[in-house]
Amino acid sequence: MTDSRRRYRRERHLFSRRAFLAGGASLIAAPAAPLIGQPRQTPRFAGPPFSLGVASGDPTADGVMLWTRLAPVPLEGGGMPDEAVEVQWTVAADEHMTRVVQRGTSIALPDRGHAVHVEVRGLEPDRWYWYRFRTGSEASRVGRTRTLPAAGSPAGQLRMAFASCQHYEMGYFTAYRHMAAEDLDVVFHLGDYIYEYDGRDGRARKHPGDEIELLRDYRNRHALYKLDPDLQEAHARFPFIVTWDDHEVDNNYADGASEEEGFASELFLRRRAEAYQAYFEHMPLRPGSTPVGPQMQLYRQFEYGDLASFFVLDTRQYRTDQPCGDQQGAACAGVSDPAATLLGDTQEQWLFNGLDRSPSRWNVLPQQVMMARIDLAPGADEMISMDQWSGYDAARRRLMEFLASRRPANPIVLTGDIHTNWVNDLRVDYAGEGSPVVGTEFVGTSITSGGDGSDVRANTAGILAENASVRFFNNQRGYVRCVVTPERWTSDYRVLEYVTHQGSPISTRASFVVENGRPGAHTARMQGKAVALPNPLSRSELDANPRERAAGRPG
Repeated sequence: MTDSRRRYRRERHLFSRRAFLAGGASLIAAPAAPLIGQPRQTPRFAGPPFSLGVASGDPTADGVMLWTRLAPVPLEGGGMPDEAVEVQWTVAADEHMTRVVQRGTSIALPDRGHAVHVEVRGLEPDRWYWYRFRTGSEASRVGRTRTLPAAGSPAGQLRMAFASCQHYEMGYFTAYRHMAAEDLDVVFHLGDYIYEYDGRDGRARKHPGDEIELLRDYRNRHALYKLDPDLQEAHARFPFIVTWDDHEVDNNYADGASEEEGFASELFLRRRAEAYQAYFEHMPLRPGSTPVGPQMQLYRQFEYGDLASFFVLDTRQYRTDQPCGDQQGAACAGVSDPAATLLGDTQEQWLFNGLDRSPSRWNVLPQQVMMARIDLAPGADEMISMDQWSGYDAARRRLMEFLASRRPANPIVLTGDIHTNWVNDLRVDYAGEGSPVVGTEFVGTSITSGGDGSDVRANTAGILAENASVRFFNNQRGYVRCVVTPERWTSDYRVLEYVTHQGSPISTRASFVVENGRPGAHTARMQGKAVALPNPLSRSELDANPRERAAGRPG
């Protein structure tokens, strides 16, 4: 960190401390205040109230969460009056919203940023639905969502994608335009949905203002990202299952420890509480994830029929501080400390118990930071990243030893964070090649973070030569598309040529396959042909998709 950056952060921290003392510490422990008075049924707005779009998420076999937020002036705190507002919602079996299956009313509360979370239940499993919100005379766009197959029921195929790291300043979210044209059942977002940094000149786009630390600022930053039309399109097309990493709060934070050394924990927890509230307000999360001060339940499990169990992890909220600092370097003694943890004891035991009981063909861990131990230095020296599982090697080994001894079926780890594409064999011991492979890690690159990128970096050959367990490494932007069947898992690495201006084509840079019962990935395809950027799909184009056409029939 530069001296000027340190001075800037100290000044911001002094400002934050004054705001914290002025506002009190009530947010650390207090839930939202109860509703007082009658909600307004015919509100008047200063602009379009559904400017941030619609989204769905956390699907189950019989339901899904629906989301929107009333924000007629989205970048100025939302622009809503300090009163509750009625919002009507409708779910239908067709895109024209004529075959209504459920409808109801929700209340948008000012102390929750006028966000709307609707928990819909009683739907049929494994089918598409459409939804819309209304308030007063205003209506949202129509969104589309899908329920999961019933737990344990035969499921022949899952089509999904995962993405992470969408730094607004570093480029355009063109990847989401391409993703919206895919035939997917669900999307996983693995963190860094926003970035907390101050605005910088000379980049593709610019954050307004300073580094964010207060609730209003986090709300405005989420709104800025949600205004992106390509991100809105992807959310309206597919249900999302989300987890966070660090930038939703503060770079490289760990539990109550800020990135800034010596920053008071009680002050940082206030910042974390406000960041967590804004995150919940902008994500299609279930009521069980409602934050209480600086605590928020985010790790959770999803069952996709008998095909796959997903154990979504949280490696930020419960981790101990990085044992050897939060940068890259040689391993210190703290790396092997058995008390050093990314998951915390409760989440780790939850994961082990869930994997032990799982009857699914594939057991999947969507999570944030690289799990494979990667040596970033050539020759006899070793250099590892302390913010990843490599910096918490005792915790990493416990998980790998569990996979080796208990042998849950076909472990697959999905990872974000690092802004590059990787395919890694997972092993207990990386010191010798004789250690058996116990699982496969697919690491997806960023949506924009890191800028345009390139197919290779200067150290690509060295990374591959130094790490026999790395099957693939690439430095382009994009996302990973996965097709899962009972017999194989296929991951397609979808990459863009550029992100610093709009309109990049996309191609499949490589495809890797894991066969049922055979740990480790093998190459299925290298270097595809780029295709032109699609326009947003029209409703008539939705009709042309046979899977969607079949799902739209009454059942």
